[in-house]
Amino acid sequence: MATWLARVGAASMRRAWLVIVAWVAILGGVLGGALALGPNMQESFAIPGTESQQALDRLGSVFPQVAGSSVQVVYQAPDGAEVLDFQAEIQQQASEIEAIDDVASVVEPWSEFASDQVSADGETAFTQVQFEPQGSGVTPAGLDELVATADAARAGGLTVEFGGQAFQATSVPISWVEGVGVLFAAIVLFVTFWSLLAAGLPLITALVGVAITMGGVLGASALVTVSNSAPLMALMIGLAVGIDYALFILSKHRSQLARGMGVVESGSLAVGTAGTAVVFAGLTVVIALVGLLIVGIPFLSVMGIGAAASVAIAVAAATTLLPAIMALLGERLRPRPGSRAARLAERDVDAQPTLGMRWVTGITKRPWLAIVGVLVVVGVASVPAASLELALPDNGREERGTTQRIAYDLLQEGFGEGTTGPLVVMADITQVTDIMPTLEAISDDLAAIDGVDRIGSAFPDETADTAIIQVIAETGPADHATAELVRAIRDAAPALEAEHGTPIAVTGATAVQIDVSQRLQDALLPFGIVVVTLAVVLLLLVFRSILVPVTAAIGFVLSVLAAFGTVVATLQWGWGAELLHTEAGPILSFMPVLLMAVLFGLAMDYQVFLVSGMREAHAHGHSAISAVRHGFAANARVVTAAALIMFFVFFAFVPEGMAMIKAIALGLAVGVAVDAFLVRMTLIPAVMTLLGERAWWLPRWLDRAMPDMDVEGESLGRHRAALAWAADAGGHLALERLRPEVDHDRPGSASWTVTAPRGAVVRLDAPFAERQRLAHALLGDVGAAGHAHLGGAALPGDVPQLRSRLALVDLDLVDAGFIEPGGRAETAHHAARAALSLRTPLALGATLDRRASALVERAAAALGSPIDASAPLSRLSPLARAAVLVAIALERQPSLVWIDAATGAPAGAARVAAQLGGDDLTIVTSEPAPEAHGRPAIDLAPDDAAADDRAAADASTAASDPTDTGDATAALATTGADR
Repeated sequence: MATWLARVGAASMRRAWLVIVAWVAILGGVLGGALALGPNMQESFAIPGTESQQALDRLGSVFPQVAGSSVQVVYQAPDGAEVLDFQAEIQQQASEIEAIDDVASVVEPWSEFASDQVSADGETAFTQVQFEPQGSGVTPAGLDELVATADAARAGGLTVEFGGQAFQATSVPISWVEGVGVLFAAIVLFVTFWSLLAAGLPLITALVGVAITMGGVLGASALVTVSNSAPLMALMIGLAVGIDYALFILSKHRSQLARGMGVVESGSLAVGTAGTAVVFAGLTVVIALVGLLIVGIPFLSVMGIGAAASVAIAVAAATTLLPAIMALLGERLRPRPGSRAARLAERDVDAQPTLGMRWVTGITKRPWLAIVGVLVVVGVASVPAASLELALPDNGREERGTTQRIAYDLLQEGFGEGTTGPLVVMADITQVTDIMPTLEAISDDLAAIDGVDRIGSAFPDETADTAIIQVIAETGPADHATAELVRAIRDAAPALEAEHGTPIAVTGATAVQIDVSQRLQDALLPFGIVVVTLAVVLLLLVFRSILVPVTAAIGFVLSVLAAFGTVVATLQWGWGAELLHTEAGPILSFMPVLLMAVLFGLAMDYQVFLVSGMREAHAHGHSAISAVRHGFAANARVVTAAALIMFFVFFAFVPEGMAMIKAIALGLAVGVAVDAFLVRMTLIPAVMTLLGERAWWLPRWLDRAMPDMDVEGESLGRHRAALAWAADAGGHLALERLRPEVDHDRPGSASWTVTAPRGAVVRLDAPFAERQRLAHALLGDVGAAGHAHLGGAALPGDVPQLRSRLALVDLDLVDAGFIEPGGRAETAHHAARAALSLRTPLALGATLDRRASALVERAAAALGSPIDASAPLSRLSPLARAAVLVAIALERQPSLVWIDAATGAPAGAARVAAQLGGDDLTIVTSEPAPEAHGRPAIDLAPDDAAADDRAAADASTAASDPTDTGDATAALATTGADR
């Protein structure tokens, strides 16, 4: 991946304006589409498969009058008056509301169908308005007309407010406080880079990514139900990770520029190394967020997909848009010699210890003290998590001063807490003969259940097959006791059905929200196990160690518990809630799963950057403790900056954010701070110090079975070294002690060394098996030790280019017999036609036949004798067959053709290939005495690998011997590497 990302970065830098224009076009298109579709944010907590949702769906089909959104129009008389004094105004407003389209029913306080809609003191009353079903989460179209009907009543001094599920917030409030988080992020970036220009780049790319995400989410809200908190979630996460991901890559780029590296070379290398860790971290966040689909709650799935899209776009912007801007700025990003940034890049942390080096040195000296200290702090912070209570938000969590919040408070003051979230008991009365007496008996039984304050209205539908009974609880909709009441009614349902002959089900908005909260609470532990398991597996692949992933996963669990505990203490218990402009109450139901999903990716991000540095230092010869110190010091500064940026961006959404966002933002801010500074930068170095060499232990069988993720970019380093070798090796084809593998990770005994100029004829002198292994090693099908390049494309990173430049003509495949679908042996014409159709699949049959005939004729001309195009390939002479296959292979325009067979290529094969391919075609053949015809002729035979290794060791010893004054001589003449 590192090599591929380096190519992406280099391509983005070489085509900078094209990349920037493409991003601007995408941004304009997405925002334009969002404006054209028109945002339509809705709250819908539907959850398929639950009792409440199934009952609500049935009501929508058989009793639609009660299945739509409901609104309470709440009245409060002025001091010294009662609402009865305003009866005429209230009834007039009810008449106006009835005339609004989509209104199914209106029950004003003095209606014969009203049920306790005037408070005991006579100062408060409410009118119940029921809309026609609009579909899940769709806001009724007549809300603006409904609000306008209050003007006349308000003019007389009556307070009129509107509440109910239809009046939950449907906007995306973004205040200046969120901008403060970006400002703090900008300050951290400036301190990190000591350059205003460099500090602005991560902000630009992050804002572009966030704008695209917001446009996409808002546009999608016109097509599917999108929670009003989903855009803010995508904004918060996209902004934080967008800044951080760009920071990692830009920091690497500036450090390399300070050491004298070229702009494009440095940018591509930064994308290939730091960008690989960015892609890995982003992928983990995306997987965790998309994993929310397994919870099975639609609104949460949409929220997870939106947040995952913001992370994916942030990764794409950091690896393409950022390099393009870096290319345009060019040398202006290079730190000036002697500047603070340049001194930091060149600083020897052993001679001049940085703050990070001093910190980790203290930890490695007293690891047990660090471990105990972290566990005590995190343990204390985690204690409140045991009291976690989950609930979905209602109008009681809306901002004070809004009409829905005022209505909510008035209803609770005048009628009790349960009035704001009545339960609906649906009864199937198809088998009931005395309907009203039965409903009264069921109501009496329900009223006797603990937690029921009173029974509201109870009435059947027009067809007398379904009835509803309104149950008012003693507690509010978000209270834990209300959830217990719902469970109590469901427990009593079998007995009620047996006694009255009518099945019942509990539904309504409150019951749906309770079911959603329960589903989320039940999913918390399984989801946590999935996330922790995923963390262990991913880190096992990255670090190729057993203990490192385990300690990382344990650290993640500690961070999550500390975040949960802090949120409970602040938002549920109310400690310091006033400072955060919030009120004590249950925690948002989906906060835990979202927090685990997002924090998982961020924690892995910090783990990869810090521990990969330790692994690299250990691989370069440092002792275990020294590797911890140097690996930590190399990345502590950028990880600290990234964590601070994350903290400020997340925390900025807490003071003025939506109630649904506050808990998530606070949890993420605390989780990031604990994970970065306590877990990754304190606990992990201490644990790694105690583990020592055991930290990198991995069973050999597991090491062989696992793929190489190469997050540290080791393959990119090998590829850069291979390209540097290719530039020095020269020739069009060059091999240096190339040893193809005969088994997994076991190089063979044949060692190949050669340098051949373009147009040379190379004769292979080796057993057929060795020749085949060599050919397939150059094609990347077989692993190999040593060096090889063809036209500047070097193993192992340039396999696609090598395959496009090398054409392997294996004559034994024809001897095995090609059989057409009709059962006939494949002819020369059909072989040519099939090859041409693969290259031009849209070409007409007549065109393919004409070109195939011309190809066979060219082969015959090169051969010097006719070729029967209708004859099976296996019946042609070996040389004629080779001529046809070489002509077919040259259609791909390779720079080297490789002709081989078990018994050797036929005599004259090189001559035919030279006739077909021209002077620049390099030919490798196994024929005994190929005709060079003035071309460079080279014999290639393998050396014994053991002898080769001894000779290389002797040469190395001689080169390092100070008494050896002899000049090194070149073993092979070269013509210069061509690309």
